[in-house]
Amino acid sequence: MSTPPSQRAPRPARHQQERRWSRGVTERSNALDLEEGVFTRDPKDMARSLKRSAEQSRRRKASPFQSAMSMLSFFENRAGRGLTPERRQAVEQAKDELRRLYGRPTKGTPPA
Repeated sequence: MSTPPSQRAPRPARHQQERRWSRGVTERSNALDLEEGVFTRDPKDMARSLKRSAEQSRRRKASPFQSAMSMLSFFENRAGRGLTPERRQAVEQAKDELRRLYGRPTKGTPPA
């Protein structure tokens, strides 16, 4: 028999736990040392910052492009529904800018 809800000890909301976890991963990533406020910048600055961080890192396990794109995707996925449409669009634009900076074809563009 389980304990009635009124007698259970309060616990932090799941949303708060997830936010803290992903924030910790972002701040203490073992692969990249991110610049302060990187995900609040405009798309071009966001992409350039991630590129700098990925290229300077000596702890990453993948190529600089893969590491930078992974961190951007991680941010987008962990933000989830809490990401405003404007920020989501900025992240997508940052991905395209990152592809451009590394000479990769952008999404929806056939390779040359």
